[in-house]
Amino acid sequence: MHRPILPVLMALTLAPLPSLAEMPASETNGITHFTLPNGLETVVIQDHRAPVVVQMVWYKIGSADEQPGKSGIAHYLEHLMFKGTEKLEPGELSKTVTANGGMDNAFTSFDYTAYFQRIASDRLPLVMEMEADRMANLRIGEDDWQAERQVVLEERAQRVDSDPAALFAEERYATLFYNHPYGRPIIGWRAEMEGLTREDALKWYDDHYSPNEAVLILAGDVTPERARELAEQYYGPIPAKGEAEPRIRPQEPTQRSPRRMEMTDPRVPQPVMTRSYVAPERNPGDQKDAAALTVLAELLGGSMQTSVLGRELALKGKALWVNAGYDGFSVDPTSFAISLVPADGMSPEDAEAELDKVLARFLETGPDQADLDRVKTQIEAARVYELDSAHGRAYDYGQGLATGLSVEDVKDWPDILAAVTAQDVLAAAREVLGSQASVTGWLLPAPPEATPAPAAAKAPPASSQTTKPEVQG
Repeated sequence: MHRPILPVLMALTLAPLPSLAEMPASETNGITHFTLPNGLETVVIQDHRAPVVVQMVWYKIGSADEQPGKSGIAHYLEHLMFKGTEKLEPGELSKTVTANGGMDNAFTSFDYTAYFQRIASDRLPLVMEMEADRMANLRIGEDDWQAERQVVLEERAQRVDSDPAALFAEERYATLFYNHPYGRPIIGWRAEMEGLTREDALKWYDDHYSPNEAVLILAGDVTPERARELAEQYYGPIPAKGEAEPRIRPQEPTQRSPRRMEMTDPRVPQPVMTRSYVAPERNPGDQKDAAALTVLAELLGGSMQTSVLGRELALKGKALWVNAGYDGFSVDPTSFAISLVPADGMSPEDAEAELDKVLARFLETGPDQADLDRVKTQIEAARVYELDSAHGRAYDYGQGLATGLSVEDVKDWPDILAAVTAQDVLAAAREVLGSQASVTGWLLPAPPEATPAPAAAKAPPASSQTTKPEVQG
């Protein structure tokens, strides 16, 4: 019933809000933006090509806001939000959406938790009423909380504990971040998940699920006037739970030294290397560095055929696969990562040495202008394709506002990307990739003599087995 957890990532602290009369809606290129008196920030994205509408509610709270010892509570409450209210029975919201030809889902990240429905536009009042109801009136039964805690434990068993790559990723994040809560897994550490209680969930809900700590996105076949009318009708009466507080988290200290880690597992078919760096995030009014890093990731590893690492390693028989990744949607500094799988017969040490040579040359010369122009065109084409749906545009604005950006920041992003120069990319590469404070991790197959045959086929304990698969939203 829930999407995979997104590793996902900034926050917007609202000051005391004026009345609607003092807060007129702003409208630009089909995007309307207004805030209700109770603090609910709302964005309306018109798209009348089909009689369909998407409603998303993004709470500006995620796993990185959890207290030490309570990891997993943000995702746990996401599950419990489907357990009903005084008006709705457990599961009734999803059943009602499905019965009306729509679909719904939810997901949790480091910096936000979001819920959405996609449905025929004439059913928008129905889903708005139900979503507003659970924003204000969630009920968690004495039996529900224990059963759902077992569900999230089984989800961890399926998605993390039984997957060497997922376990390796947990280890990498915990190593990359000395102090910041981005080093904790979004789903939570198993031992701490096992101790979560109904009281923990209700406190998280009461402390954070408030209209002035949420963003409502309505995208599709709806006018701004109708959207505002419905928002006032269903969400307007919900009182804010005090003033939204700043998201104060432990911050990452200056990192000065490289770290290395190695993990072996008999289920791993071939070696995989990932090198990670702490990198700047997108910030309100200051997205230039993040744009340069976005272009850098595509230049280095966006294509096996045309990227720098693809041409120099994959096409020359030194690697079977290469990749580079960066996502600047983050409240605090995020990560930039480079990965590769060595070619058959090449040792991890040799493959890493070849990678270092390519990166050293790039840091000296910077990108080729033709490559830069091509990559910027590809990024824009991919962005246009992804946003060619109401859902994609809703996600883009929701993720932006939930991580502290403004509507103008989201709207200006394509122009900022288009303005990135070769000098910008080189400066960003030297700042991030030139740092000594990296984490280089190798996930390796276990040596044949160390592979216990029964263990590879061993099933998880009965208490951790998955009872039914989730719908992958």
